[in-house]
Amino acid sequence: MQVPLLDLRGQYHAMKDEIIRELEAVCESQRFILGPKVEQFEGAMAAYCKTPYAIGVTSGSDALIIALMAEKIGHGDEVIVPSFTFFATAGAVSRVGATPVFADIDPVTFNLDPADIERKITKRTRAIIPVHLFGQCADMDAIMDLAAAHNLIVIEDACQSIGSEYKGRRAGAIGHYGAFSFFPSKNLGCFGDGGAVTTTDAARSATLKMLRNHGQGSTYVHTMVGGNFRLDALQAAILSIKLPHLDSWTADRQNNAEEYRKMFAASKIGDRITLPQEAPYPARHIYNQFCIEILSADRDEIRAALGEMGVGCAVYYPLPLHLQECFRPLGGKPGDLPVCEKTAKRILALPIYPESTTEMREYVVASLEKLLVK
Repeated sequence: MQVPLLDLRGQYHAMKDEIIRELEAVCESQRFILGPKVEQFEGAMAAYCKTPYAIGVTSGSDALIIALMAEKIGHGDEVIVPSFTFFATAGAVSRVGATPVFADIDPVTFNLDPADIERKITKRTRAIIPVHLFGQCADMDAIMDLAAAHNLIVIEDACQSIGSEYKGRRAGAIGHYGAFSFFPSKNLGCFGDGGAVTTTDAARSATLKMLRNHGQGSTYVHTMVGGNFRLDALQAAILSIKLPHLDSWTADRQNNAEEYRKMFAASKIGDRITLPQEAPYPARHIYNQFCIEILSADRDEIRAALGEMGVGCAVYYPLPLHLQECFRPLGGKPGDLPVCEKTAKRILALPIYPESTTEMREYVVASLEKLLVK
């Protein structure tokens, strides 16, 4: 059996006709940059995230950058980020000239450890970027309390977590900003790059809208230096079609995760892997990824063997950011962030996408059992 890590074709074919009609309408209008399609999606996005404002931008990476720009964070400033995450979280900090300060993660949720955040705060710290990794929110009460005590900005990196919740509040509606990605593999993906920034503050929303369009307050009148961070109307149209289906897709992912748990519980490898754990605080996990940890074997050997058996899997992320070559001048070394480093050696993502089947999951579990039970 062939079990891909992700297959988007089923999702596309289910709504192909509607998407084609909408794309044709955009082409007929010749309104490709901002305009009514972007505004329509921004309204729907804000409503979904339960925030007053959502600003469409070019990507999740640019969503982080523009939020940092809005706060004038740059040279001489420090921003605390997790080391176990996608590169863009720290890359955005470096892009604006600030210094990423890497903190360790909680071993249960894989999200920023508030205790280590507190240890990393200095007089130069301006912001914290908690990443809601794999679809589950970080401990935002603890993070917001630290931010309030030290007058820090909080930018939620919700690029993997649209629709996830923390104590009844949606990701992107808790911090000062929320950054979202619509990369095709996300739970809500467009047909290329796309992103959004959410905020609860009207002044911040106005600033973000100017920054995404070269700092223009009105045509050819620039009140600040911005950039070209505009969401395309074609992508906004696609996202507007997909968004009403998101909760159904999330429910499918949650059901698939529960099915995995039952299958692994009935297998012989329960003590040889660790399954994803949901947070001890009230939360809604949307399962952008279903990541297990391999405890009793070499993860890379298991990954390669699964590939030969037709099982798609991936490693998110094999090398923590504090050990990446580009950040070597910051002085990170092995042993600095032990939970990040241990997790990076064990983690393995299994197929969880909504259209995957029970038979696929049975094959994934059986394949792992063959490899881990000798």
